[in-house]
Amino acid sequence: MNVLRPMEFFLAGIVLFLVSQGLLGPLLANSPESEESTLLRVMWLPVYALTIAWMAITPARTLDVMWRTPIILILSLLCFASFLWSVDSGLTQRRGFALVMTTLFGLLLASRFNWRELITLIAVVFSVLAVMSTIMSLAFPGIAVHHDIHVGAWKGIWWEKNTLGAMMAFGTTAALAASVCQPRHKLIWWGLAAFQAGLVLMSTSKTALLALMLALAGIAAIHLIRRGFGFSALILVGGGLIAFIAAMVMSIAPVAVIEALGRDPTLTGRTDIWVVLAEQVQARPWTGYGYGAFWDAPYGPAFWVRQRTQWPVPTAHNGWLEIALGIGVPGIILMAVSLLLSIIRACGRLFRGPEVFWALIFLILVVLISISESNLLQRNALTWVLFVATAARLALPRRYDAVSQR
Repeated sequence: MNVLRPMEFFLAGIVLFLVSQGLLGPLLANSPESEESTLLRVMWLPVYALTIAWMAITPARTLDVMWRTPIILILSLLCFASFLWSVDSGLTQRRGFALVMTTLFGLLLASRFNWRELITLIAVVFSVLAVMSTIMSLAFPGIAVHHDIHVGAWKGIWWEKNTLGAMMAFGTTAALAASVCQPRHKLIWWGLAAFQAGLVLMSTSKTALLALMLALAGIAAIHLIRRGFGFSALILVGGGLIAFIAAMVMSIAPVAVIEALGRDPTLTGRTDIWVVLAEQVQARPWTGYGYGAFWDAPYGPAFWVRQRTQWPVPTAHNGWLEIALGIGVPGIILMAVSLLLSIIRACGRLFRGPEVFWALIFLILVVLISISESNLLQRNALTWVLFVATAARLALPRRYDAVSQR
């Protein structure tokens, strides 16, 4: 079986590249929200088949991982079941199935790779994405660099600069975590981390830059804690967190901040959208409108949201509101409990093992980015796959940390 191990890493890396939606999406669809490309939809079918076949190879270990992550499974199944009350039943059924398969692949990663292998795999994939983005931005600036708004900002192999920035913030975290897993190669990983941090700067994404700074502060804090400097670590993380939240509030709701300062507001923010969406949530608080259906029904509830805001709003720009619109308040509760449990488990690894350098920082970034981006419960998406794999791995007993399936 050891002979097949490199093939497992290769296949897992290919799937992670696909769910990053880098390069392929922009080439095969007309917009980031578009799913009109038949090829783009059919492309996922072999991935789903591979996931099922791969999980069937070691059913006992697979079932063990699934048994230890009931909330994540219930969330995914609830999204699929929401076709029963969806405003677009067929669309929800298709997208809900895609989410279930995305979740299963994340569970598969947790069952097949130990922490060191998983973190290394993630770091390698992000490094490849970084190299590809750099090549695209330098060789094909007409495609990979913004020329309308945000002129000169790199977007790499994705649709826009914020995606490149967020991915590279995650990639920097993964590379630094890999340097702890593989101390003999730490200089290489530090170089890759610096390279990806540079791409965050090239993206000019302020949210990604703040996330990067918080990640660096968090990793430094963990090192301090392990050396007995707990108070210094607390000050470091606390200061970074306050700065991040303050900057996020200013970027998301500048009107509220300016009014609080007694000035005349002239700016607009996401809060205008959220006020209208809150009314939609109140209309169907316990069921939502069906997973993935709210924004695509032509004359459904999204029509009135766009009428009220006077612009074609594509998403809620908030992970929690997006969940409420899809599957209601029960979905928010389940997601919050899953995140909280995972963060608590990650905190339990503060004093031993390399996994905390990835798991805890990644989970915190996911929570903070969810304030302004619809990044939770996303089908065929790298962030959701990594969340599921990280949460499932944290749920496994420590005896699994040193071994992997071979």
